[in-house]
Amino acid sequence: MVQAYILIQTEVGRAATVAREISAIAGVTQAEDVTGPYDVIVRAEAHNVDELGKLVVAQIQAVEGITRTLTCPIVHI
Repeated sequence: MVQAYILIQTEVGRAATVAREISAIAGVTQAEDVTGPYDVIVRAEAHNVDELGKLVVAQIQAVEGITRTLTCPIVHI
């Protein structure tokens, strides 16, 4: 299982709506609107890196109002 945090920037005033829509996507375990340089932080999981990439590109980035994403896979050192 691969897990990641996805940091998201949105259009002004869209953070809460984007977080709510993303939280309904399969594979997303948490989506919160936050303050700071990013507007939404998502925690997601997938069976492998390829599936994680598909989740981000095909589903999360398709949510209207998102302007940029940064995917940070979780590593266990």
